[in-house]
Amino acid sequence: MKISFKTGITIIVLIAFSFSSCMVDSRSESEFFAMDTVMTITAYGDNSESSVKSAVEEINRLDTLFSVQNQNSEIYKLNINKYVHGSKETLELFNCAQMVNTMTNGAFDVTIEPLIREWGFYTGLEKQVPTQKKIETVLDSVGAEHIKIDKETIVLDKDTSVDFGGIAKGYASKRAAQIIKENGTSSALLSLGGNVRAVGKKPDGSEWSIAIANPDDNSKQAGVLNVIDTAVVTSGGYQRCFKYNGKNYHHIIDPHTGYPADSGLKSVSVVSQDDCLADALSTALFVMGLDNSAVLYTENSTLFGAVFITDENEIYVTDNLEKSFFSDYDFKVIKK
Repeated sequence: MKISFKTGITIIVLIAFSFSSCMVDSRSESEFFAMDTVMTITAYGDNSESSVKSAVEEINRLDTLFSVQNQNSEIYKLNINKYVHGSKETLELFNCAQMVNTMTNGAFDVTIEPLIREWGFYTGLEKQVPTQKKIETVLDSVGAEHIKIDKETIVLDKDTSVDFGGIAKGYASKRAAQIIKENGTSSALLSLGGNVRAVGKKPDGSEWSIAIANPDDNSKQAGVLNVIDTAVVTSGGYQRCFKYNGKNYHHIIDPHTGYPADSGLKSVSVVSQDDCLADALSTALFVMGLDNSAVLYTENSTLFGAVFITDENEIYVTDNLEKSFFSDYDFKVIKK
C-alpha cells in the first residue's frame, strides 16, 4: 500500500444554503421510512414535486420486493421455498451481489442471513452472542456456491437463505436517481440511511458537500466530500451494535468467521457512480480491512474511491478523492 501524508485544513460546513426565491419555490422534499431506516429525498427545479413522489413510490415498491421480513416479498418467499422465479430487479440485484462477492473474495456475501438472525440483528429479535458451535453449523450454509441461477430461476441450497440489507438501498437509490432524471429534474439529494445519492449539482451549480460522520460522535464530522452526481455510502460498526459482558458487537458480519468483522476499521465510505457497487463495497471493505482494501483499490481505481477511519482514528483517503476530501484532521493518501 503506497501512502502519502496530507495536512488537514479547517473547514466550515453550511447546514443551510441560500437559493434564489424561484429556486426555493421549486424545492420539494419527502421524509419517509423504508428499508428499515428513515429516508429523505429533496429535489430542486423542474418537476421536483412529481420527481420526489415517483422516487418515493419506487423505493417503497423495491422495499416490498426485497424485504427479508415481509411475507409478500420475493426474497422472503425465496428464503422459505428455496426457489423463486426472479423479477428483473431481483435478478439484477443478485448479479451485482455475485459480482462484488467475486471481486472481494467473499467479503460481501448475501447468504449471511442465518448469521444475522442468530446474532439477533433483525427487528423483533433479541440481540445475543451465538455459541461457537452454532456459528460453525450455520457457516456450512454460507457462501455464494449455495446459490444457483438458471435463466430467471433462483435456487438456494436447503439451509441457505439470503439478505440484501448490504446492497438493496444502493439499488433503490440508483433507481430513484434514474427516475428523478427521467422526470426532468437535474438537481436532487437522496439520503437513505447511510447511503447518500447526489443527482447532478446543487441548484447554484456547485458541488454537493457530503459529511463523513465521526464514528465516535455522530453529531460531529471527520471530514467532507465534495461530489457531483454520484453515490456516497458509509458503513460502520457504530451504526448498529450491542454490548455483552463488556464487549461491543456490531452488525457487520464477516462471512468467513461468522462474527462481527474485526478488521481494525471504524468506518468506510465508498464513492462510486454505481450505487449498488458503492453499497456492497462499503460493507466488504469494512470486513477486509485497510491493507486488503488498498490492494483492491489499486486494481479497481476507476470504479470507486474510499475514505477509511481506523480504530486508532487515523484517516486514509484514496488518491482519486484527494482533491475532493476536506478535514480538520490530518489524513493519509493511498496511492495507486
